[in-house]
Amino acid sequence: MSEHTIVGVTGHAYVDKKYTLELSPPQSILDEGEGCAAAWLTILGTFFIQFCTLGNINAFGVYQDYYTRYSLSNKTPSDISWIGSFQLCMQYAPGVLVGRAFDAGYFHHMIALGSFIQVASIFMVSLTQWHQYYQVFLAQAVASGIGQSLLFLPSLSIIGQHFKRHRAFATGVGVSGASLGGVIWPIMLNQLSQRTSFQNAVRATGAIAGVLLIIANLVMRTKTHSTGAMALKPKLKVILADWAFMSSIGGAFIVGLGLFFPYFYLQLYAVDKGIDQNIAFYILATMNAGSVGGRILPNFVADRVGPYNMLIPCLAISSALIFSIFSLKTCAAIIVFAALYGFWSGSYVSLIPTLIVQSASHGGEHGTRMGVAFSIVSVSMLIGTPISGALLHSASGNYVWYKPIVFCGTMLAAAACIFSLSRHLFINSGRSGIRQFCKHAVGTFEEVALEAIRQGFDVYGLTEHVPRYRPAHLYPEEETLTPKDEQFLIE
Repeated sequence: MSEHTIVGVTGHAYVDKKYTLELSPPQSILDEGEGCAAAWLTILGTFFIQFCTLGNINAFGVYQDYYTRYSLSNKTPSDISWIGSFQLCMQYAPGVLVGRAFDAGYFHHMIALGSFIQVASIFMVSLTQWHQYYQVFLAQAVASGIGQSLLFLPSLSIIGQHFKRHRAFATGVGVSGASLGGVIWPIMLNQLSQRTSFQNAVRATGAIAGVLLIIANLVMRTKTHSTGAMALKPKLKVILADWAFMSSIGGAFIVGLGLFFPYFYLQLYAVDKGIDQNIAFYILATMNAGSVGGRILPNFVADRVGPYNMLIPCLAISSALIFSIFSLKTCAAIIVFAALYGFWSGSYVSLIPTLIVQSASHGGEHGTRMGVAFSIVSVSMLIGTPISGALLHSASGNYVWYKPIVFCGTMLAAAACIFSLSRHLFINSGRSGIRQFCKHAVGTFEEVALEAIRQGFDVYGLTEHVPRYRPAHLYPEEETLTPKDEQFLIE
């Protein structure tokens, strides 16, 4: 019985004083179901959900510009940015509850309910009246945020059930839907609002979202496991005591304070600097177009070098780009910045779910870990852009751009440092594959299996050691061993 992998232990209980083990070759476990039609149809569903949730939020720059100059002109940019930031916060805040529900098997229930709420809220936004801030806040920030919370996290957590070896790449493909949504929605809103009204443009986006979410509900599939890691229950106490995981959440919290500043304010920045309004409309779409590649290519590399080794440079480059806004004076410069920032910031957004899943002790923790992270990060999502808006606004009514630029750039640089610490803790925890479980397992097969279960292994490689008593069985490099050295050969 050599080169076998423990898939699971039935019921984690003794059967005739022995564990019942199901054994199969390691590679079959890693490749099982990867690349099949059901797996990629699920990624298609994730793509559509991301298109309609985070992709919709990525277009908030259009709403920010329209509200600031027209329908909510009686409010400050900071007041208006609370709408988008609260919507983003609500997408993440119920994460613990949504994650536990996902791990309990309520995936399809959540995406069905979330789809209905999301589409209904978009139509409610189109019915709001001018200068009625509370109506817009309830429809767009609260209702849409709740709908998106039931869609966003489950659509990411489900990927871990279908992909292991190429999880980062699959996540990048799915999350790229948010980038494409960030391209399509702004252009659609701008073009249709010029031909009809902004309200009718919003209704058109609601109709398209409804069709795409119906398709997502029909094609996505869960993958159940009767034994093994998926049968294990997540332990919140263990998760919260994982310092590598908690420090990565701390880094993500800091990122939330600064990452979305260009998505909310770059279009307004361009108009304020005298860029033609018709061109400025496409700046947000350019940024999101850049993030399409950013959410796929770095993830492809991350499957080979690890999520940490891609995420940290992406944050450092994003920070440098934020500071480069000081030099943006022409339309061409702003467009180049939008494409570059979209690529590198988009890389972070697509890599962080993979990093969170990587930290899990077993597959049954995916939803809960994602939920804990999202709930904590939602606070920074809530306050990040309003802080930028408050720094931007001055008593004279002019925009003071240097304050939010310095704040957001500094936050991303600090986050890169925190993720470097998290990487160090993760490596030293032994989960990166750099450290071994043990050099030589001592005990019966039953005892070794129990220890692997206690440590929460998903896949555990086990090879049989055959004692060698005769010199003829030694390898050539062992021929010079003394009798004392050879003692380990027969233990």
